[in-house]
Amino acid sequence: MFFGRGARFADREDAGVRLAESLADLAGEDVVVLGIPRGGVEVAEVVARALGVPLDVVIPRKLGAPGNPELGLGAVAEDVEVLDERLIRLLKVKEGYLRQEVAAQQEEIRRRAAAYRQDRPPVPLEGRIAVVIDDGVATGGTAVAALRWARARGASKVILAVPVAPAEAVARLEREADEVRVLATPEPFYAVGQWYESFDQVSDDRVVELLSGARP
Repeated sequence: MFFGRGARFADREDAGVRLAESLADLAGEDVVVLGIPRGGVEVAEVVARALGVPLDVVIPRKLGAPGNPELGLGAVAEDVEVLDERLIRLLKVKEGYLRQEVAAQQEEIRRRAAAYRQDRPPVPLEGRIAVVIDDGVATGGTAVAALRWARARGASKVILAVPVAPAEAVARLEREADEVRVLATPEPFYAVGQWYESFDQVSDDRVVELLSGARP
């Protein structure tokens, strides 16, 4: 489905409903839905509820460049590193800085995982279909880390499902996932939020609420 420049999702729930329709063929399969916090969890919860499958989180984090944390040197998930070696060489990033940034983001991942799941263990992925969901993709860096994390946890098949993404990012992600399902690939693409009528910040408390109320 292609959106024109003026088309939008009403909000993340609307995006989740439409995404669930595109994933309806997975009903009855052994599926785990993995939301990328924070906004992706709101979309993922709608999908998990529609399919009647468990919901969990996968928590990737961008590695910020020295003096410019918004510029990503790559991304990490728990025990997974995806580095942009070309950019690291171009910026002459020192190994000491890189290791420090990786360690800091891995620690933040552990903190968030404990906060989001509370006392619940992660949902097992071994031998199951993992559907990784975010509210949209811009560059795809953190999504790559999330997909590799799901595969490393033994998922038999890894699917990325997002409401909106630029075609360039989709091409990259198709090399990482067994399937990529995207509802819209509009151009020009500047930011995920431009394709939503309402794109409010999602709090950590909201993520905890959605996970605690999901099917075990």
